[in-house]
Amino acid sequence: MEETTIAAISTAMSASGIGIVRISGPEAFEIASGVYRSKGGKKSLKNVPSHTIHYGYIYDNEEMVDEVLVMAMRGPRTYTGEDTIEIDCHGGVLAMKKVLETVLKNGAIIAEPGEFTKRAFLNGRIDLSQAEAVMDVIQSKNEYSLKNSVGQLKGSVRKNVQQIREKLLYHIAYIESALDDPEHYDLTGYSEELEQIVAEEKEKIQNLLKTAGDGKIIQEGIRTVILGKPNAGKSSLLNLLLGEDRAIVTDIAGTTRDVLEEYINLHGITLKIADTAGIRQTEDIVEKIGVSKAKEMAADADLILYVVDSSVPLDENDEEIIKILQEKKTIVLYSKTDLESAIDIEDLKSRINQPVIPISAKEETGITDLEEKIREMFFSGEIDFNDEVYITNERHRQELLKAQESLSLVENSIESGMPEDFYSIDLTDAYESLGRILGESLGEDLVNEIFSKFCMGK
Repeated sequence: MEETTIAAISTAMSASGIGIVRISGPEAFEIASGVYRSKGGKKSLKNVPSHTIHYGYIYDNEEMVDEVLVMAMRGPRTYTGEDTIEIDCHGGVLAMKKVLETVLKNGAIIAEPGEFTKRAFLNGRIDLSQAEAVMDVIQSKNEYSLKNSVGQLKGSVRKNVQQIREKLLYHIAYIESALDDPEHYDLTGYSEELEQIVAEEKEKIQNLLKTAGDGKIIQEGIRTVILGKPNAGKSSLLNLLLGEDRAIVTDIAGTTRDVLEEYINLHGITLKIADTAGIRQTEDIVEKIGVSKAKEMAADADLILYVVDSSVPLDENDEEIIKILQEKKTIVLYSKTDLESAIDIEDLKSRINQPVIPISAKEETGITDLEEKIREMFFSGEIDFNDEVYITNERHRQELLKAQESLSLVENSIESGMPEDFYSIDLTDAYESLGRILGESLGEDLVNEIFSKFCMGK
């Protein structure tokens, strides 16, 4: 890695005002000097001061490619920790490609997905939890997700994990020292002291794990399925939530036959929402497939929005849907409140035993009540990112669970009166599990797999 210099386009491949081609590695300044000319003529970038910007042009031999600004930054005070050049060119796709091609012709090699961030990690600029937070920031779908990801990028996960690891390391070292030098280290009564310490650190890990449910929802969105009979107003609801006519709406029952998925942001809450085929008995083969898909998605959903057409009495199709709702988080939407009611809302509440919200897609009412109910169902209290850490990464959650299990084994050993070296083994396992969150003792294959999921140029 240290001998190669990489380059890639670091902005989106679309028409825009500015595009950035990033170069990182030991030959970054040499390569940039080979393609750059200042406005006054040939000017080398090799000896320019670090963190300076230079106006000029990119040339491919004698052909001018683009007018640019070049940012020159010397390691280690760069994102990757290496010498870095960033070429700000015009944002057209062709212009960016031509600049990158010119840089590659002069000695750089194309960067792999996530390779800039991988180098930042391998060079010690950031730990692995911060590196993973980079992509979380890029992929954030709502304000909560962005704030949490930025907090992790600043080191919120690292800080909490390091505090636990430091406490465990102290006691691992103490036990090992006592076993090697019993004359100077007395372990009398130590088991009781360690038991209290382990309980405290387990509680800290448990507090982090408690946030994982909310964290997953914050990051990925609430998997939401809209269920109801045909023509109940499901597609109208989806269009209202989206603010556009995304789903086809007609008076003909059974219009929706496939699953239509969208991301919807309700003032900071993201719903990964699916409009499904109406649940009913049908002989239509295509519609049958749609109904089957609707039931499958409902089984895996975090939340079901059951749309009840208030202008039509409940029937056997509603009975089938009510069975699907058992033990699922559900909000019943009492729809078409602008029409004359054929269902008593109080009877509906007592029959289904789920929260019921009156809603009208035509009059655009009930959405605020729906949002407040979702927040109440999924988030315990007000979400505050001043000092709260939400675990959003499944890999982190698994390592926390392993650490928790190892500390439980320490407690079992203490209760069973086992020798102190047993404590040390399990404390070390917990310490290493937490270390893997930060990227310590991690195999090369896993590191490569993590960074392969990154976008190009990052």
